[in-house]
Amino acid sequence: MNTIFLVFIGAGLGGVLRYVISNGVYLLFKPNFPLGTLIVNISGCFLMGLLFIILLERFAQIGSELRAFILIGMLGGYTTFSSFSIETINLFENGDWLRAIINIFLSLGLCFAATWIGVVIGRNI
Repeated sequence: MNTIFLVFIGAGLGGVLRYVISNGVYLLFKPNFPLGTLIVNISGCFLMGLLFIILLERFAQIGSELRAFILIGMLGGYTTFSSFSIETINLFENGDWLRAIINIFLSLGLCFAATWIGVVIGRNI
């Protein structure tokens, strides 16, 4: 039960962090491309790769509850492909096919690359 509570708290914190970062990006740049969600997904994937390795391979003695709080709760609440999906569908529905396709390729390609880089860095620290 304690782990569920920690995941719940972590997801709330991750969701708030996603909201703050995404909206901050939209304040800096024109919101005609889902750049905020893209940045959140890239950074979240990088952190997932990095922290997964650090917490499971480097610091295995860290309790499963703390790992669940960080990896499942915070990062699960922070990253979201559901926002990516609805924003991409909205681009398609608004006839902006090029931006929708660019968003798909950038999100998938850069997030996988960021996760891999996080894993590599995590293993080499």
